[in-house]
Amino acid sequence: MRVEILDEAEQDLVDGARFYEAQDPGLGEYFLDSLFSDVDSLQLYAGIHAVQFGCHRLLSKRFPYAVYYRVEGGVARVWAVLDCRQDPEKIEKRLT
Repeated sequence: MRVEILDEAEQDLVDGARFYEAQDPGLGEYFLDSLFSDVDSLQLYAGIHAVQFGCHRLLSKRFPYAVYYRVEGGVARVWAVLDCRQDPEKIEKRLT
C-alpha cells in the first residue's frame, strides 16, 4: 500500500517537532523519526486500526500522538497527526 501525507498532516509533524525540540535539543528529531516510523508501518497495516471521527487512528508507540488516515483505492492518506491530550471535540472538528 502506498502512503501519502497531506500538507496539513505534514504541518502537524513540523509543529510537534518544534514543540519537543524546545523541550530538549535533539528530541524534535527523535519525535520525527518515531512518527515517520509509525507512518511507514501503514504500508503493511493500513486499515486495521479502529475508526474514530471517520478516520482510522494509529496510536504512536513513543509519543502521545495519533496518526489519522483514510484508505482510498490502495492509498493510505494521512490527514492529521495530533496530540492525543487535546479536547476530543477539537480533534473531531479538525477531522470533519
